[in-house]
Amino acid sequence: MMKTLYKYSILLFLIFGAFLTSCQEEYITYDDAEYVMFADTLATYAIQEDEFQFNIPVVSTVTRNYDRTFAVEVIDVQGQAVERLHYSIESNTVEIPAGQTKGEVKVSGNYKELDPANPVYLTLQLIAPESVQMPLYGNRTKAVLQRVDPFKLEDFTGWCVFSSMFLYQYSMTGSYQRLVKCEAKTEGENPAVICRNMFKDGYDVEMVFHPKDPLNQYVTVPEGQAAADEYSFFGISYGDNAILVRNSSLYTSNFYTFGKYLYVWTELYVEALGELYGSVGHFYNVMEFVSDAEARRLFNEGMPGYYE
Repeated sequence: MMKTLYKYSILLFLIFGAFLTSCQEEYITYDDAEYVMFADTLATYAIQEDEFQFNIPVVSTVTRNYDRTFAVEVIDVQGQAVERLHYSIESNTVEIPAGQTKGEVKVSGNYKELDPANPVYLTLQLIAPESVQMPLYGNRTKAVLQRVDPFKLEDFTGWCVFSSMFLYQYSMTGSYQRLVKCEAKTEGENPAVICRNMFKDGYDVEMVFHPKDPLNQYVTVPEGQAAADEYSFFGISYGDNAILVRNSSLYTSNFYTFGKYLYVWTELYVEALGELYGSVGHFYNVMEFVSDAEARRLFNEGMPGYYE
């Protein structure tokens, strides 16, 4: 029985139970008043290996029949990014062409100098007459530079330590960690892995990766998969004697290409005669990938799971 939290995942469980917040936007119109500003006061930009340049938009509430040019400066005391090391700016001015309401500050991020685990930011200030500065909005923007490494499915295959809040709550042995092996699934539209013996020996669970949006890479768990039998965890069968697993509808399961971790939210539920009997709950899981040698050591020391 494993009573000691595995050292690489102890901090990850501290964020369990965090609530997601949302906000509502209120839209206001200003008739013919002219205001010029950055489109966002805070935005994150993905710096990828083959896509160095990005644009920070500057917008106006009205069009004019002439070009409008404004100066842009970097506020050194409000930023961690170093110019000509982490980024460079094409021009210290931005132009809103005649008949248009948008201009762009062109910035290039230096992929090789950025740390994917520690994004940096720069603060820009728009130099414009006070008469065209929108009250309370301000004339600054913070641009966060997030390096995003290429997605490789092989980074999320092999042995991993699976730590689960479901196991923590329901395991009859007191163990909430298991040794799990993930194998690449060869067929299918999206990249996926099959996690052998994930929650219990004899039950494999498929997970699908969605790496298209570099700033919102996430994983899903297809519905209807059996994760375990009911009796092993509940001591009784309420439904069809199968605990099913699917992607949580409450929380997103994100992953990051720079680390060998997966943070997966799953919903466990039970069906009776093919109809929903009830939800066991939504559970947070951490999957930390380890070497073959480390997996062998953990297995020999008694960590539950299947090892071959």
